[in-house]
Amino acid sequence: METPVFDFHTHAGRWGNISVSDEIDNYVSILDAAGVDRTNLNCIFHGDAFRGNDRVARFVETYPDRFVGVAFATPHYPEEAIPELERAFDVLGLKSLKVYPNYYQKPIDDPGYSPIFEWCDSRNITIMSHSSAGSGDNDFTEPRRFVPLAHRYSNINWVLAHSGNSRIGQKQAIEAAQASANIYLETCTSFGDHNTITDLVNGAGEDRVLFGSDMPLMDARNQVGRIVNADISNDAKRKVLGLNAIKLLGLE
Repeated sequence: METPVFDFHTHAGRWGNISVSDEIDNYVSILDAAGVDRTNLNCIFHGDAFRGNDRVARFVETYPDRFVGVAFATPHYPEEAIPELERAFDVLGLKSLKVYPNYYQKPIDDPGYSPIFEWCDSRNITIMSHSSAGSGDNDFTEPRRFVPLAHRYSNINWVLAHSGNSRIGQKQAIEAAQASANIYLETCTSFGDHNTITDLVNGAGEDRVLFGSDMPLMDARNQVGRIVNADISNDAKRKVLGLNAIKLLGLE
């Protein structure tokens, strides 16, 4: 089965309590070893968005055929958020946005995000957010919270990273995708069982599930294997592994 493989969820930057190296050439070697053609790269580990977005832009500039840039914005500095988003998308050429409410300690539906979401809605920007329920996290990103946001900001395509991150969370994520046509589910998790990918595809539809690895925090090879070995059709595997992401980000 030949198909482009697009990893929707990878990180640059160094995280203090985890030994994460982000040497650019090393990343490319890992992508090659996992059979990943291209990746959606974010950098949320810097305290300010400016440095994180510049780091991502350096990856993209060095290997534009392997990395697609994901912007970072924080609700903690509202006066800086919109100018930085404009710089990230209009100057640096980044293609989507990542938010991580657990990192900010603000739930996804906190009013502090409103200027960010309004700007993204006006530009039809895709937003990926951490999502989790029943896995020991707080409830800041329970998938059910995204449904009102998806209805309010209907020009945004919302990608739920980890698809809820547990069996409880996955059930919520599937229900959220069924309730909102602009909610997509991303596959990487350390809590999934052998049926996770099949359940996501059967529940949300093969057009709205996206392969992601969380590299380098997880091994991309294992995460690819979960898709390849899932009990879904080869056409669905092609969509999940890359075709859906390419279409969503307008990279066709």
